[in-house]
Amino acid sequence: MTNTNPPGRRPQIRPFHLDIAQVDLDDLADRLTRTRWPDELPGVGWTHGVSLDYLRDLVEHWRTSYDWRKHEAELNEIPQFTTEIDGQRIHFLHVRSPEPDALPLILSHGWPGSVVEFLDVIGPLTDPRAHGGDPADAFHLVIPSLPGFAFSGPTREGGWDSRRMAVAFAELMHRLGYERYGAQGGDFGAFIAPDLARVDGERVVGVHVNAATVGFIPFGPVDDAVLAELTDVEKERIERKNRFLSEGNAYFQIQATRPQTLAYGLTDSPVGQLAWIVEKLKEWTHPAEDLPEAAIDRDRLLTNVMLYWLTATAGSAARLYLESMRSQNWPTKTAVPTGVAVFAEDIAIRRFAEQTNTIVHWSDFDTGGHFAAMEVPDLLTGDVRAFFRSHR
Repeated sequence: MTNTNPPGRRPQIRPFHLDIAQVDLDDLADRLTRTRWPDELPGVGWTHGVSLDYLRDLVEHWRTSYDWRKHEAELNEIPQFTTEIDGQRIHFLHVRSPEPDALPLILSHGWPGSVVEFLDVIGPLTDPRAHGGDPADAFHLVIPSLPGFAFSGPTREGGWDSRRMAVAFAELMHRLGYERYGAQGGDFGAFIAPDLARVDGERVVGVHVNAATVGFIPFGPVDDAVLAELTDVEKERIERKNRFLSEGNAYFQIQATRPQTLAYGLTDSPVGQLAWIVEKLKEWTHPAEDLPEAAIDRDRLLTNVMLYWLTATAGSAARLYLESMRSQNWPTKTAVPTGVAVFAEDIAIRRFAEQTNTIVHWSDFDTGGHFAAMEVPDLLTGDVRAFFRSHR
């Protein structure tokens, strides 16, 4: 691990308190009121993208019923801090368990997520005794906003791929005094958590991922002989991956090639920002044919979007895709014990995951989706506890 703190400079960790200026909330309300809506062909539903009727209804709820101050207060109940690492401000939640022998665990979100994803798992993971669990399963939690996202944004220079984020997070855990810890993540967090094992393997006791892709799926076409050996469930995951590449990958290509162009629209239009995110919540939750509110509370969905809107970090967050595609840091084999939770909308396949990870725990679920911490927090909590029980 590279220590990113300059010699002779004492790292500072400062308390952070959310207090969004009322003028910013008034500006949002005004923009929502003045939304310029597009047309829509009759009967297309969601087949051309986000449904116009659905989005109008959601925006009206955002404009007239959603109470940011309520959710701001909820977030402020959680201890939050900032520090500077590698020239970048890092915002993070830090919740210590009442159990003295708790294992430190860093949780990493992805796109289009935020620290809001983890609100429902904080209590059960830090204080299992109070939630009907075994106190021996307790964790001290560190939950950063990824560099470039929300209050860790925007990034001020290029190069912030998952490996650089992992180095920064390893330094964060060191600053907090955690010399032995676990790592968990989903989506891009499932890049960062294994990268933590690669850059800080002497201190990372175990890695747990969900919504895992690169490093856990085949790269390129699958040979017919290998395909014939797969289970029906694994073949369906291959088909889902192929459908994503042919029908659902446009957002990836835009963010990986032209994030700056995209940023103008998303930073100027709250409805544009909402639509860009809510489409993925619709497509990646389980079951995907239902509306996102079937899996995620409507206000929780909007709070997640608010962190992008209020910090104007749509473009900065999107740059993670560009940095990842330009990066030379492809997965290499790690010996750190790794556990994988595969929910119903996930596509990880064990035989491919074992090529770059030491898999010692694998769970397949027939429910839940890409945003498991929000969709099925009890299942994710249980799997994280089960995996780390042998790696404390």
